[in-house]
Amino acid sequence: MHYLFLAGIGNSEHDHWQRIWWRSLGPNGHWLEHADWDNPVADTWVDDLERCVGTLFGPKVFIAHSLSCLLVAEWTKRHGAADVAGAFLVAVPDPQGPAFPREAIGFGHALEGGLPFPAVMIASTNDKYGTLAHAQRVSGHWRVPLVSVGEKGHINLASSLGDWPKGRAMLDEFVASLKR
Repeated sequence: MHYLFLAGIGNSEHDHWQRIWWRSLGPNGHWLEHADWDNPVADTWVDDLERCVGTLFGPKVFIAHSLSCLLVAEWTKRHGAADVAGAFLVAVPDPQGPAFPREAIGFGHALEGGLPFPAVMIASTNDKYGTLAHAQRVSGHWRVPLVSVGEKGHINLASSLGDWPKGRAMLDEFVASLKR
């Protein structure tokens, strides 16, 4: 199984839970890089993801944070499921919300339709980039279960989660469910 880590705008810092998990997976962990992390354009990021997916043979699990949750949905609309086994989606932002970065272009239509592979959404009750009500709406549109983790902000480095063991346990449980 390949684990493909998809960070949000600005990329994930060295001590972000995504980076910690990625380092722990060795050769099964893959990090999607973008030429421009600060001015994301959906078309460009979708092309980056498609190129990366094309280099990995066998089942893949996307581990997406923030804007990259919308990237997963945009990529899926354009390219289908390929051999994606599932997606672990953390802190889905609201492209219509007041805190959504103006630099992010073309991600607004990602909320339409469902996902063609198993997924789980993880949300905080006090995320300034997407309310819990927004997460509930998106989980309904995408037809995926939603797990609330309480007050964890944007579930990022500022949330002081470290390697976020509870999140890793949720990921491990999700991956185990894909193998059944």
